[in-house]
Amino acid sequence: MKNTKKPLSLLFIVAFAITIMSFAPSGKVYLTHTGHVWFFSKTTMENIEAHNYQVGANLNSGTGDMAFSILIKSFKFKKALMEDHFNENYLESDKYPKSTFKGKIANIGSVNFDKNGSYKVNVTGDLNMHNVTKSVNIPGIITVTQDSVYEKSNFTVALKDYNIEVPSVVKDKISETIDIHVDVAYSKK
Repeated sequence: MKNTKKPLSLLFIVAFAITIMSFAPSGKVYLTHTGHVWFFSKTTMENIEAHNYQVGANLNSGTGDMAFSILIKSFKFKKALMEDHFNENYLESDKYPKSTFKGKIANIGSVNFDKNGSYKVNVTGDLNMHNVTKSVNIPGIITVTQDSVYEKSNFTVALKDYNIEVPSVVKDKISETIDIHVDVAYSKK
């Protein structure tokens, strides 16, 4: 009688290994919980700027998939009254507590995560803010160093695209478009 247990065990191990490899991410995943996002509004009457250093983000170096999550109440302003108006009247942060982005670096093949340098990238995806999701296309730069991966980008959003209404009394103090800046450092593990 032949021993069939050995070939069946080997077949099971090979099938299991292939299954595990098919579900493994095709690159290294970089994470941070201390990303920096800030925005700027410039008008002839007043400039408004706010910073948030509690941004969660992840990046898959193989697929280019990336995601961001930002708590709206974590934006800090120079003037407390501006912060109150921002949270209560414009972004309604109790009702819509966070903003998210889920997308992909379209040209991920142009970034060498094993070689120090700066690489121009184009990120496409969905930005959700104030319970409205819009497709966006954002240029950026990925900088690879021995210790970290940095991501920087600047883009503009129109308040009306996200149903953010500005009362006519303060319309001259708040720009219709807001400049958004992203500056994230992912640690290499």
